[in-house]
Amino acid sequence: MNIKSACLLAGALLICAPLSAIPAPREDARTLAGNVGRMLGAASACPAIAHARIKAISDKITNAIRSTAASEEESRAILGLFSASYLEGARDVNRRATDCATADRELADLEGASGPATRMNAAAPAQPATFATQIAAGPIHGVTESEIKFGASVPLTGPNRDYGHQIKVGIETAFRMANDAGGINGRMLRLIVADDGYEPARTAETMKRLYDTEQVFGFVGNFGTATSVVAAPFALDRQSLFYAAYTGANVLRRDPPDRYVFNYRASYAEETEAAVRYLVKLRRIKPEQIAVFAQEDAYGDAGFAGVAKAMRALRGGDGGFILRTGYPRNSLDVDTAIAQLKASKTPIKAVVMVATYRAAAKFIEKTHEAIPDLIYTNPSAVGSTSLREELMLLGPQYAQGVIVTQVVPAVDGYSSLILEYKAQLAKFFGGESPDTCRSNIISPHAFSSRRSSGPALSSTRRSSSTRSRA
Repeated sequence: MNIKSACLLAGALLICAPLSAIPAPREDARTLAGNVGRMLGAASACPAIAHARIKAISDKITNAIRSTAASEEESRAILGLFSASYLEGARDVNRRATDCATADRELADLEGASGPATRMNAAAPAQPATFATQIAAGPIHGVTESEIKFGASVPLTGPNRDYGHQIKVGIETAFRMANDAGGINGRMLRLIVADDGYEPARTAETMKRLYDTEQVFGFVGNFGTATSVVAAPFALDRQSLFYAAYTGANVLRRDPPDRYVFNYRASYAEETEAAVRYLVKLRRIKPEQIAVFAQEDAYGDAGFAGVAKAMRALRGGDGGFILRTGYPRNSLDVDTAIAQLKASKTPIKAVVMVATYRAAAKFIEKTHEAIPDLIYTNPSAVGSTSLREELMLLGPQYAQGVIVTQVVPAVDGYSSLILEYKAQLAKFFGGESPDTCRSNIISPHAFSSRRSSGPALSSTRRSSSTRSRA
């Protein structure tokens, strides 16, 4: 991995030239927040101005407000003013009340701030450019002279612990690649992992611990949709990087995009829509013969939305007939879903699954004899390797007719990307096998664009590999 790719991975372009500035007088904090917020907002609306420059200053002013405010209430009020001014500055550019040349010049003035502190004269407020002298000094959160710390909130215990382990190995492989190449301007990347068990209530605790206690610079590779509903707002509230979370849900796909959220996966809606079209167009299964087995949370909702969209397109707007079954998150309670399938008046021939690998395997096991010859599809988040291993423990026949969509190249392929991935994984973690979950994290390809390309279909066979079908 080259330094450019590593910088993108770490979100570290913004720390390549740390600012040297001085504390802001507390009595002028509101004025400072309003003026600097407006300048940064104006800069954010200019495509030619790098966001990293804006974030470096934004982080400093935010930290200054939090550290100097007399109370939590005062801190929230000033941060609210800062955010409102930021949006107003962006509107100034959009309505041409200011221009990008001015915004760039003011940003450069802020970046060049240094020297002894000077108080602003309340009777004669300083011009906007002089607010550069008021930006708080101090280290960047999570960055020292020798390292940059990142946090990941993933399940290391419970039924989904394999996901957390695979993500951890993938990130640490990528970090070690970057560190071997010199790190980020000589700073080494370090990962700190916290176990949330795939439970949103625990995610709130792990995110706070990683940010407040471990002092991480940003978050990378968090696992899960319901957990991201908690984690992403936490990171955004602190203007902290939230990078490559392992979810394809819409919580990370806002329009316009959230500034600190970087998503690199196909959406679950895209994956399940592709699966429905495959079943109908190529396997010749009638839409009404396709059911959905989905986890009962935002993950399942996102996948079901893709199925519904595809069904409406195929049926001319009618998508209300879909049989949706499911199971509670972090459980293997699939009996109710199976009973619903058996009770269906329309014979079900295929099931679009939006589940984790153990629940998916349990569902396949129990329907294998009860409803023979079903075709099962799964989005990439199921973890194809883990699902295959669970099914092969039951017997090779259980892996027949199981399809997994993928958003990365097949790990048994021979592309230069996959070969590099395997080589680096073997170098740093010789006992680990290549896996699509890990390659989602380690892949330098993932750093080249804001979104991944569309999903491809692959089927789980008796062999130990996953073969590409499309």
